[in-house]
Amino acid sequence: MNSDIIIIGAGPGGYETAIYAAKKGLSVTLFEERRVGGTCLHEGCIPTKCFCRSAEAADTIAHSEALGISASAPAIEMTRIVARKNEVVAQLTAGIEFLLKHKLITCVPERAELLDAHTVKSVSGQTYTARHILIASGSTAKIPPIEGSHLPGVVTSTQLLDIDHVPSRLCIVGAGVIGLEFASIFHSFGSKVTMLEFAKEILPNFDTDISKRLKQVLAKRGIEFFNQAGVKAIETSESGGLSVRYTWKNQEQRVEADTVLIATGRAPRVEGLGLDTVGIHYSPKGIETDDNLQTNVPDVYAIGDVNGRCMLAHAASFQGRKVIDHLLGRESGIDLGIVPSAVFTRPEAGMVGLTEEECKQRGIAFTTKKSLFRANGKAVSMGEADGLCKLIADENGRIIGGHIFGPHAADLVQEISALMNRATTVSRLKEMIHAHPTLSEVVQECAREF
Repeated sequence: MNSDIIIIGAGPGGYETAIYAAKKGLSVTLFEERRVGGTCLHEGCIPTKCFCRSAEAADTIAHSEALGISASAPAIEMTRIVARKNEVVAQLTAGIEFLLKHKLITCVPERAELLDAHTVKSVSGQTYTARHILIASGSTAKIPPIEGSHLPGVVTSTQLLDIDHVPSRLCIVGAGVIGLEFASIFHSFGSKVTMLEFAKEILPNFDTDISKRLKQVLAKRGIEFFNQAGVKAIETSESGGLSVRYTWKNQEQRVEADTVLIATGRAPRVEGLGLDTVGIHYSPKGIETDDNLQTNVPDVYAIGDVNGRCMLAHAASFQGRKVIDHLLGRESGIDLGIVPSAVFTRPEAGMVGLTEEECKQRGIAFTTKKSLFRANGKAVSMGEADGLCKLIADENGRIIGGHIFGPHAADLVQEISALMNRATTVSRLKEMIHAHPTLSEVVQECAREF
């Protein structure tokens, strides 16, 4: 079978690129050995947001007295929470499958392996050819070489999303985005949560002001943090639970747990693709690509987690659009250097652009100012006044970074992202009328500090 483009993997990058390509008149053969939607829909973004919503409801009920409403303590029913999550995933999966029923898209429910720059072979042995091949195979959970990591009760995020009970004691190894979201969720569900992080700070890729403030608030809620903790082994305890052995402050420590979540990041899925056969350059960090997402082999591209550039679903989708625009000779206005990201803890954290640390490392002259949610009328009325907004501007006043910690930070940071895409200055932001009372005013108030 021949088509204009072969896409390997139907996660957000793969299926959205297939739909975009078909709308532009290109024929597509799309391979997916599991389920359309990829990690994001089945094991990541969407399922965790379902859990986040349930956790938010539990918190609201638990603290309703402060709002003048009396309610009994919330009863957490994990089987119902998981069932609702599965219903949401099934609904969205069906929606994607419907969109892929396009006359120019052929879906093959098998794994594909490259034979050359224009040919792949499916597991069943059939060969397919195309003018271009796009690899969008995603990533897998990264499991560090910790002794006992395969004991019963030691899980990845995928397995935790199907748990049928709330662990009394949950130990999380890794305080990145995945670990923190589950820490916040299960603390709201009633677990005693302990986090072990090897790095000096949580959220190592975020601005330190944001990560420090988030840690303070989560610790105040009752989540226990141990940074610069090196996990040595996970063992079965005498009580039948799990015992995590780690070093902290040059001393060996232990934490007892019923469930241990390994949340130490994800690794590009590069195995079994035939990369060596075709001579495509790659490393444990992913497939090497240029600014057009093209590999060293002409006509073969790689997008999303598998190229290791930015492991976010929306980054994969826009990388795919950029590839199709490149193939069609269209000038793309997509700036892959401006990618907002968020952590859906309570409160949330969001960021886009450069951090202070990155500006210093690159020798970029900058000015930074902050505003606080406790001065925002909407935040105070919501009873969620913890948080801050931080803007970073270059020597010309152009916004080059935005960092928010507080209610709805994931949504608020999008305003900063939009402004950055239009090279907006803080002076111009000061003059843009914002509705009152809204949380968005915290962004404008920050600009007024310059």
